[in-house]
Amino acid sequence: MSNAGTCYYSVLGIRKQASASEIRDGYRKQALKWHPDRWSRNPKVAGEAAKRFQQIQEAYSVLSDKGKRSIYDAGLLGLLTDDDDEGFLNFMQELVTMMQNVRSQERNTLEDLQGLLRGMMAEDERRKFGFEWDSSQTAKKRPRFC
Repeated sequence: MSNAGTCYYSVLGIRKQASASEIRDGYRKQALKWHPDRWSRNPKVAGEAAKRFQQIQEAYSVLSDKGKRSIYDAGLLGLLTDDDDEGFLNFMQELVTMMQNVRSQERNTLEDLQGLLRGMMAEDERRKFGFEWDSSQTAKKRPRFC
């Protein structure tokens, strides 16, 4: 989202999965529609047209750049400023790629998580917390008597 909270995809009138050519076409269509020169004869609309045209340019500058687009899609665009160098942009792109890779991995089952927990806990810690592991590898809490 832009600073004003407007979705860049809706500013250009495109879907989120739009290709580069669809982004360019959406930009051209909206830029022609809202170009300030087109509305200069109507002062009531000229201010709104200039504002919208600026939003359209901002949206296109982000969505037409693959790196900025991936950062925008991840919701991290607000962390970037105009003064950020290419190195920071590359770092953010790598961060987004890593986040996407983690999301695409299979989710662990309960049994997988229990196995990890079992591996991390030493035998004496298991007794200390009152957990026993049976052969079916499910956790059972021992009853405590007061």
